[in-house]
Amino acid sequence: MLGLGKRFLKRLPLLWVAFELALPCASQTQGASAGAVETGAVDARIADALRQVSAARIQANIEKLVSFGTRATISAQDPASIAAGRGIGAAREWIRAEFERYAKECGGCLEVKTDSFTEEPQDRIPQPTVITNVYAVLKGTSAEKSGAQRMALVTGHYDSRNSGTLDGKGDAPGANDDGSGTAVSLECARVLSKLKFPATIVFLAVAGEEQGLNGSRHFAKMAKQQSWNLEAVLNNDIVGGDKNAEQDHSVVRVFSEGLPLAATEQDVRRIRGLGGENDSGSRELARYIADVGRAYARDVEVKPMLIFRLDRYLRGGDHSAFNQEGFSGVRFTEFREDFHHQHQDVRTENGVEYGDLPKFVDFDYVARVTRLNAATLASLAAAPAPPANVHLLAKQLENDSTLTWEATPGAAGYEVLWRATSSPEWEHTQKVGNATRATLKLSKDNVIFAVRAVDSEGHASLAVVPVPER
Repeated sequence: MLGLGKRFLKRLPLLWVAFELALPCASQTQGASAGAVETGAVDARIADALRQVSAARIQANIEKLVSFGTRATISAQDPASIAAGRGIGAAREWIRAEFERYAKECGGCLEVKTDSFTEEPQDRIPQPTVITNVYAVLKGTSAEKSGAQRMALVTGHYDSRNSGTLDGKGDAPGANDDGSGTAVSLECARVLSKLKFPATIVFLAVAGEEQGLNGSRHFAKMAKQQSWNLEAVLNNDIVGGDKNAEQDHSVVRVFSEGLPLAATEQDVRRIRGLGGENDSGSRELARYIADVGRAYARDVEVKPMLIFRLDRYLRGGDHSAFNQEGFSGVRFTEFREDFHHQHQDVRTENGVEYGDLPKFVDFDYVARVTRLNAATLASLAAAPAPPANVHLLAKQLENDSTLTWEATPGAAGYEVLWRATSSPEWEHTQKVGNATRATLKLSKDNVIFAVRAVDSEGHASLAVVPVPER
């Protein structure tokens, strides 16, 4: 990561000196040295898996999804329509068959499931409608040993729509919105199912997004009710890199919430009092994605552009349903959307083509976004759990800062991170060995701290910002 900017150095020269000369607590961090935050370790297995991501397969999957004519949530899903290959029911069965095919190829490593429920009539659902989420679970090896269910999840919505929200019969190709996101989940499942990780990965395709996030809301509530230890949700929605003249195919936007949607009034008061509005779990996940993107830059070939906002202006997506249940989640979306190719009937007017068709999708771009997702999922699943009960001691007035945390199974050591309160990403790190306490000659008033766990191969956990202990 980048070091402190020049403007910050000019404003706080004494703090810069403190950073450079920061000495570890002799009894806890002897031999540690502070420096700029390095990118995470590159795992050869993960890098090889990224190279297996296929733009051709992604194209075939998106074109197959489009071939169902419409995938509107309120479209047909009766047996005759499924047999004819028309409607959301046919799309659902094909997605399930694809997951099952991947499971067969990896010797049954994936457990393929559905989450089905009936949504009662509401604004965009005129009659009781069955909504089915399809997902595949790659169970972690640590879960097999101890029952612990550390999990990461990737999702896209497989329903589509055209100009009419209540049109369940007209064509709604949905190549980009969100055939592209569904293709990301499918391709991540195909390439990562060939590997084993300590943590569990869930590959999900939801329905009902266009009707009001119905599928993701139901799934997130199920995960909450079943006490899933879901550390990360990666939502891919409109990641097709629409081929408009102003598109930037070198970046993908990553949106993340600030104040958590699930925060209580007490939480909000604490966050505001500590200046933690920029340190939700979702923001730490976004920073993790940026770090992974740098580490695997040669294989990923797309840069995450962190947008510190829940979603696009006055718009929403499936990750927010998970945020509402207290899970950390982000949204991936192409740099510049073309609204002629979203929520439109297929037509040409005044020389302008409308409709969400495959010819507007850059399949190589979707492949690059898939690699970034896969690298993030695999890095999280390979890493130890984040440190628990991370505290910053505040029992007395002092300029040094002492942090404590609980030991994490599988961790070979820990790192204390910090950054200026005005900086978007972590700037400095100090390795502290396998200690669970560290004292730094830095004032807690001037920086934001975090702690992460690292295993013997360099896989790093999500960073955890401490809460004060009086």
